[in-house]
Amino acid sequence: MGRFNFDLIITLSLFLSLCLFPHTILAQLKQDYYAKTCPNVEKIVRTQVEKKFRQTFVTVPATIRLFFHDCFVQGCDASVIIQSDGNNKAEKDHPDNLSLAGDGFDTVVKAKQAVEQVCKNTVSCADILALATRDVIALSGGPSYSVELGRLDGLSSTASSVSGKLPQPTFNLNQLNSLFGANGLDQTDMIALSAGHTVGFSHCSKFANRIYNFSPQNPVDPTLNKTYATELQQMCPKNVDPRIAINMDPNTPKTFDNMYFKNLQQGKGLFTSDQVLYTDGRSKPAVDRWASSPADFQRAFITAITKLGRVNVKTGSDGNIRRDCSAFN
Repeated sequence: MGRFNFDLIITLSLFLSLCLFPHTILAQLKQDYYAKTCPNVEKIVRTQVEKKFRQTFVTVPATIRLFFHDCFVQGCDASVIIQSDGNNKAEKDHPDNLSLAGDGFDTVVKAKQAVEQVCKNTVSCADILALATRDVIALSGGPSYSVELGRLDGLSSTASSVSGKLPQPTFNLNQLNSLFGANGLDQTDMIALSAGHTVGFSHCSKFANRIYNFSPQNPVDPTLNKTYATELQQMCPKNVDPRIAINMDPNTPKTFDNMYFKNLQQGKGLFTSDQVLYTDGRSKPAVDRWASSPADFQRAFITAITKLGRVNVKTGSDGNIRRDCSAFN
């Protein structure tokens, strides 16, 4: 009877773990996954990323954002790179993904082509995206870190799967924590990953409500720095060309650093979902800590982006190695 109870407890514990923490039951990702099959993969990818970086700095925010948008929808499986065709509207054509810059896609496609020349049908597009993300962060002054590898590419990509899966510029802290929590990421991870906006850019429409029609009593969001609000109105007049985009970090837009948190302290978070990290007392201590300690921020960021890269990884029959990142085999 005792043995039966013990086995039952173990079985129930495993069941609850799967139910409550589905994203922590991982494939066997390893930093040296390609050590025998494609030992130079990281060097090959880095060479291509550096080449693209020299062509345009947009490579940096575009690749980081592509990785994030990929992992939050069906997991880190490069499904966001798939092109739509006559039979399927893919993830990249959902409204929330239409602003993904083409340079991010091009970075992965070019790196994949170079890898294929040396290691045919061996390295997944999902892993190449993870490596390229690390490389653009390091190239722009951020931390370099070891990347876990071994993901397969997803077998599905639909625009309908994107709805409700990505954070919106208007989100409050509860909404952010809920969405990140659904992907196995806690509040600390969420705040650290939000700092990707330190090299980001945004179209005016994403924050126009904060500078023109925030509320009947306050047309301008009162949590927004007044001088910064005036600058934003000058860069984004009411009838601005919808293609116009501005830097999310007004101070060091081309450096991956902790300036994001210093900006929040000054009321210079561009989105509501940025500034709320400082105005909400639950997240403010982390903002203050990382604003004063770049090293602490970098450690937290590495932890968070490593966890992000583990979200819903595909293995076995759930995925494959795509020959062309933009099309299923």
